[in-house]
Amino acid sequence: MKKILTIILTLVIVTGCRKNLLDTSPYSSVASSTMWTTDNLTDLGVTGVYQALRLGENSGGDSGLELYMLDRFGFTGQTRSQESMLSGTITSGNGIYSSTWQNLYEGIQRSNDAIKNIPLKSPSDAAKKARYIAECKFLRAYFYLRLNQLWKGVPIYLEPFTPDEATKARSSETDVWNQVVADLTAAINEPNLPAIYAAGNANYGHVTKGAAYALRGKAYMYMQKWDLAAADFALVKAAGYALYGNYTALFKTANEQCSEMIFSIQNVGVAGGGTPGYGSTTQWFCGTRSSFGSCWNDYMVSPNLVDLYQNLDGSTFNWDSVLPGYSSLTPAQREVFFLRNNLTPAEIAAATTRGAQMSLYLPTGNEARILQAYANRDPRLAANVITPYATYNGVYNSLNAVLTSRWPYRAEGAVNGDLRTDTQSLFYYLYRKFVYEGNAELINRSYGPTDFPLIRYADVLLMWAEALNEQGLTSEAIAKVNEVRARAGVALLNSNAATTVAGQADLRERIRNERRVEFPNEGINYFDELRWKSWKDKVFYTGNGVKQVWGANVYAYSFQGDYLYTWPIPLVEIQRNPNLTQNAGWIN
Repeated sequence: MKKILTIILTLVIVTGCRKNLLDTSPYSSVASSTMWTTDNLTDLGVTGVYQALRLGENSGGDSGLELYMLDRFGFTGQTRSQESMLSGTITSGNGIYSSTWQNLYEGIQRSNDAIKNIPLKSPSDAAKKARYIAECKFLRAYFYLRLNQLWKGVPIYLEPFTPDEATKARSSETDVWNQVVADLTAAINEPNLPAIYAAGNANYGHVTKGAAYALRGKAYMYMQKWDLAAADFALVKAAGYALYGNYTALFKTANEQCSEMIFSIQNVGVAGGGTPGYGSTTQWFCGTRSSFGSCWNDYMVSPNLVDLYQNLDGSTFNWDSVLPGYSSLTPAQREVFFLRNNLTPAEIAAATTRGAQMSLYLPTGNEARILQAYANRDPRLAANVITPYATYNGVYNSLNAVLTSRWPYRAEGAVNGDLRTDTQSLFYYLYRKFVYEGNAELINRSYGPTDFPLIRYADVLLMWAEALNEQGLTSEAIAKVNEVRARAGVALLNSNAATTVAGQADLRERIRNERRVEFPNEGINYFDELRWKSWKDKVFYTGNGVKQVWGANVYAYSFQGDYLYTWPIPLVEIQRNPNLTQNAGWIN
């Protein structure tokens, strides 16, 4: 896939086509009468279908539409500014709804074009055409799955359509799931679709049977067909997918083609300055001013997630065990524990004004004391999050430098400097996962080279565990969870008193928590909370909001009703198509 992307980049440069050709390539650059009519155009056309996975990405600014960005709505993430979906003021006219709808249907339109016209027009050999059709059926299923996760019933189009023809009424949620399953089953049944591609294979990044089994299993999870989901996940394993041994290294470019990565958005860092559409944007919007490229940290980690990471022995983390009396203080008072050593008189005065309980301040021991809160924890915490007084391998004046996250911020430096954020007056937990280190891992903040996983084997294992548990197969489910925990380096379930599983309900919550701590910044948690119907309790509990590390709210959340669990049909789509009906609770 990366090879094909490079070919298209060359085509763009040579032909001098518009800068964002890949956003629509090849649909805006090749006449419909000639599309698919050569082997090369067939390759480019299928690549254009894959490129629809990138719609919503904006390397010129924060779109808010990419999968990892949606973690801000879940339990694990947050963002700098107040979100109308979380403050209770969002309406059906909001751009997140219309843009997401349009991007996913654009992907369906491209898929339909390929599925219909490859057999009719392409001169490519029969095996290749059959494989491409299977791939595009997978992609169509993926786009419909995304739509159904959010809207719970949408119009189904299986042929290319013009805007004037986009007048179908909504199909039921069940009918959409059935269509997803039908497309994935067709892909699985295609003999020319391989089970897996080895790292380095020229076709690596294309759909495989293993990916189709994984996605069909996910669809079965939504349908609560637990036995069918578990059977599909077993076939993913049989295809050859497996956990990678090192969680921290898993998210580095060198390991992006390991056997854990089942299906990913293929990213490349392209030289040339300002050429968008080929790489990831996580550096720009999750990195800090101390990251290469001087980045914005728009998307950050919720304290809810940090507190969820267990102690190494599998026991629940408790602030009072580290800092006696912590929970009896107000969030504002708790700031004292996060202050740096040797505060100046001005810094002491400012902290006092903010409400910090300064009688508890240790002028020369404050940093060591708070560091104990993050020691001996699940190693995924340190892998995913930059915690207070942890170091980050960043840059200073474009040169490599080790920065430390301190509060209050004073200054960067080539040696022993503070990590500088784009939110210097506030102290947040920051992402480490998918934030590049030093000045050698990428060439531009707009396009990081590391692939972004849409499905990885840990996701399959934990869905598999959930499907088994819902069938009452507790011991089998625990074994799947323990595969993930063993790789992480945290105590296994049922290995001591703290990890003893009390029954199906207990294991259900443990599996959910395992998913929360395993997948931050991967665009999974928000969809999980919606599927579990846990979003209200986990995100909108009293006092929650965008929080600083000690729990003080910067913005509060407000839940306006259960109708928020289902996205509204975008107002603009209802205006275009009078046959669309709105979801309950939403006003057009």
